[in-house]
Amino acid sequence: MGLNLAQKIIKEHLVSGEMVAGKEISIKIDQTLTQDSTGTMAYLQFEAMGIPRVKTKKSVAYIDHNTLQAGFENADDHKYIQTVASKHGVYFSRPGNGICHQVQLERFGVPGMTLLGSDSHTPTGGGLGMLAIGAGGLDVAVAMGGGPYYLMMPRVCKVVLTGKLKPWVAAKDVILEVLRKMTVKGGVGKVVEYAGEGVKNLTVPERATITNMGAELGATTSIFPSDEVTKEFLKAQGRESDWVELLPDADAQYDEVIEINLDELEPLAAKPHSPDNIAKVSEIGKIKVDQVAIGSCTNSSFMDMMKVAKILKGKSVHPDVSLVIAPGSKQVLTMLAQNGALADMVAAGARILESACGPCIGMGQAPASDAVSLRTFNRNFEGRSGTASAKVYLVSPEVAAASAITGYFTDPRELGEAPAVDMPSKFLIDDNMVVAPAPEGVEVEVVRGPNIKPFPVNKEMPSEVSGKTLIKVGDNITTDHIMPSNAKLLPFRSNVPYLSEFCLTPCDPEFPKRAKENNGGFIIGGSNYGQGSSREHAALAPLQLGVKGVIAKSFARIHMANLINSGILPMTFANEADYDAIDLGDELVLENAREQVKAGSDLVIMNKTKGKEIKVKVALSGRQIDMILAGGLLNYTRQQNS
Repeated sequence: MGLNLAQKIIKEHLVSGEMVAGKEISIKIDQTLTQDSTGTMAYLQFEAMGIPRVKTKKSVAYIDHNTLQAGFENADDHKYIQTVASKHGVYFSRPGNGICHQVQLERFGVPGMTLLGSDSHTPTGGGLGMLAIGAGGLDVAVAMGGGPYYLMMPRVCKVVLTGKLKPWVAAKDVILEVLRKMTVKGGVGKVVEYAGEGVKNLTVPERATITNMGAELGATTSIFPSDEVTKEFLKAQGRESDWVELLPDADAQYDEVIEINLDELEPLAAKPHSPDNIAKVSEIGKIKVDQVAIGSCTNSSFMDMMKVAKILKGKSVHPDVSLVIAPGSKQVLTMLAQNGALADMVAAGARILESACGPCIGMGQAPASDAVSLRTFNRNFEGRSGTASAKVYLVSPEVAAASAITGYFTDPRELGEAPAVDMPSKFLIDDNMVVAPAPEGVEVEVVRGPNIKPFPVNKEMPSEVSGKTLIKVGDNITTDHIMPSNAKLLPFRSNVPYLSEFCLTPCDPEFPKRAKENNGGFIIGGSNYGQGSSREHAALAPLQLGVKGVIAKSFARIHMANLINSGILPMTFANEADYDAIDLGDELVLENAREQVKAGSDLVIMNKTKGKEIKVKVALSGRQIDMILAGGLLNYTRQQNS
């Protein structure tokens, strides 16, 4: 039986376990990336392990999230990351060099390698044929130290692409169609692998758009073959020697198959407030638009920016629209400046932002009250933009640029002939903003600002776990709900005690106070609890507040892993109807907790307030059981080392 792409890379990197879907495996990690929202914590955790030098083939620390210098906090974090990276063998991408995923694709990604990143959109690397996975910072720290990455062997969903995109239809529309078919929960436990004749009609930047936003499916990752198109892209980046061909076997097996005819696609949009709330742009209607934001790790490539520049050239942004554009990297920005495209954007009335994440993570450019904002980003969760009442639509650069000109939601096909943009035969190559680490043996002082505080570490699980229900929330609670990530809070990413004061406040402003008054307790959640970002702060802040367990209908993959890493027990209802049998303030007790967890997947929680037994399940491997009993991954690692 032949192997598909995901299986080939996993087999090549397999450290332990069987390649059977649903079984725990571990794989060797070739490359890691961090960014400054999650990176400070990852490097604090790496330091706690006492390993002098990273053991990966290449690790890169990026500064792309917290770039607004409203106070000393962000600058202090950046200095810490730069010095700790230099000391331990990590390359440092300076502020302004670009968004981690865009730069990684341009300068460091290698087909067939594994990449683990402390950012949920790390699967962008799948556009190059990498097995690129987003994870919590602690998992990345372990990988930097040479440890394997553990995951459940995924099932593989084959998406067969046929035909070719029509003019004005974009790669963004492909992934929006996949989201329409699979939903934000449909990729859980899966790798999405693209195949078919239509693949060769997509450039690497287009493929990267698709794999990037595949994170919104809840998928482990997404991947394209490494073929002649990949080779040409790497050649244009001066990295042809990094290319290897990577194709599935002719008789490769898949767990499910989805077919998409690119010829039949038309411009799509994700309506508020979910990436899978898909509609055709032609059917949405002429809604008045207040803001347009173009950029993010999904759509900030040179190709995307050139299409936007050509649409804007000689025209003016509608007077009622604020248009902001953030090129994805220094490479992209410099090439736009040199060929005149940047001038065309500015002349049209666009505001040019630095090459960073910016508005995508709520770092500036919050829309006006009740505004309609069209964004080429990957998430439109309620309030993520920084304005709770804003209505955010996710669209392609083509739709965004067309709508910026007209002032209303516009199908770009109305503009006539689509602009032609060709892939450059040679990109501008200048890595002067990537700082190499100090040579091994050279003494480096790690600089720590006053905002960097010790992170919380759990204790061994006691024989009885008890506490009140501190909050009860519904379905699709995101990590933005659990640990808000906005321009005011992002500077405190290395200060968990401060951040914990805002934990789950979008759902209930009283949650932190209630948690502290009750010495912690339990969170009750609905389906897909913890979807979205990889930020482990969504587990560390509850840990700081004494949260002992989360009982939900189902969990998002990365957040569940982060809870386990923090020693917080993630439980699912054996009978989802029991969700209704728990109310705020109910006293819950897991008796003989250690014995129950050791015994297997079926646990019994006693609701003492209602006098009712509630059956729950824990989907833990033997290793994860030991981690929970030890009080998290750090304690477990220390036990193993001793």
